[in-house]
Amino acid sequence: MIIQNGVVHTMDGPVIERGFVQIEGGTIKAVGPMSALPREDGPVLDAEGGHILPGFVDAHCHLGMCGNALGFEGDDVNEMTDPCTPQLRAIDGFNPLDRCLEEAREGGVTTVLTGPGSANPIAGQFLAIKTNGRWVDQMVLKAPAAMKFAMGENPKGVYNERKESPMTRMATASIIRENLSKALEYRDKQEKAGEDPEEDMPDFDAKLEALLPVVNGLLPAHFHAHRADDIATAVRIAKEFGLRYVIVHGTEGHLVARQLAEEGAAVITGPNLSDRSKPELANLTLENTALLAKAGVKVAICTDHPEIPIQYLPQCAALAVRGGMEEETALAAITRSAAEIAGIGDRVGTLTPGKDADVVVSKGHPFDWRSSVSAVFINGERVK
Repeated sequence: MIIQNGVVHTMDGPVIERGFVQIEGGTIKAVGPMSALPREDGPVLDAEGGHILPGFVDAHCHLGMCGNALGFEGDDVNEMTDPCTPQLRAIDGFNPLDRCLEEAREGGVTTVLTGPGSANPIAGQFLAIKTNGRWVDQMVLKAPAAMKFAMGENPKGVYNERKESPMTRMATASIIRENLSKALEYRDKQEKAGEDPEEDMPDFDAKLEALLPVVNGLLPAHFHAHRADDIATAVRIAKEFGLRYVIVHGTEGHLVARQLAEEGAAVITGPNLSDRSKPELANLTLENTALLAKAGVKVAICTDHPEIPIQYLPQCAALAVRGGMEEETALAAITRSAAEIAGIGDRVGTLTPGKDADVVVSKGHPFDWRSSVSAVFINGERVK
């Protein structure tokens, strides 16, 4: 299969003003200018001067976790009965037949990180998944992909209504620290029992087992944090325990952009196509992502679906450009950078030979609101 005669955004090199992408066996075989077009007897798709891009990557959303046009029956985002639920797995709550996955594909979104919400300080395991399929286990790109933590207003609000801890930011941080410390202790007991037959293996604990990859540095911690002080607390905890971490939302990140750059933090910003619906969003601005990027912070842009419908991910990136972000940097924030921050950059995010053949063809630049997606391929299969 060859997609030809389009503006090719490889995202791992310069834009090819008139080029092609060759697909073979579910992966990208070759990319180049039309002058290097290989001879092939297989099918050809003419992009007709449009744009050829990697499939878009939403690095943080809740797609498939809360059913479209449903209430409680389809809402599997938040387990609001226990502030510490690391054992919860998004794969067990994901519905691949939710119609919003079709809308994601139609909008060119081919990969997402999806999972539990931010009701709990430790919420559970995120999932990296392709947006095409009927059987979730066959759609998985990486599981788990991250452990979700939450700071700030959301845990406070949920447990204040229940008159239980955490009702303060201090308690939220304390619950996270306590359980990370327990995981370290649990690991030490396991190691000692493995080395000394006279030592008893600790009783199985599903929560601590789930946290072991986090404290071992194998599974990244994604911290929901809007306010600058919550962002600082997330970074502080991550440094205390030596965690690999990402800040999610980072609404006030622009107020501490220099500090985040110095810490080497990555930030998944968004949703930016929204209003200031709660106090911690008071400093929401379209300039946030641009200011973070200009300070040297690695950024991705998310919809936080269903907060913003998943198919509007390119429009969210376009709004970041309106806020002062460089166009190619904003495009990377929903392709290459998003994939790298999500830990799946070896598979998706660029049109690099050998990577998954997730390709989007649009009639115009994806940031042009008048443009539309004309074709989408996931793993080399045309899905639109």
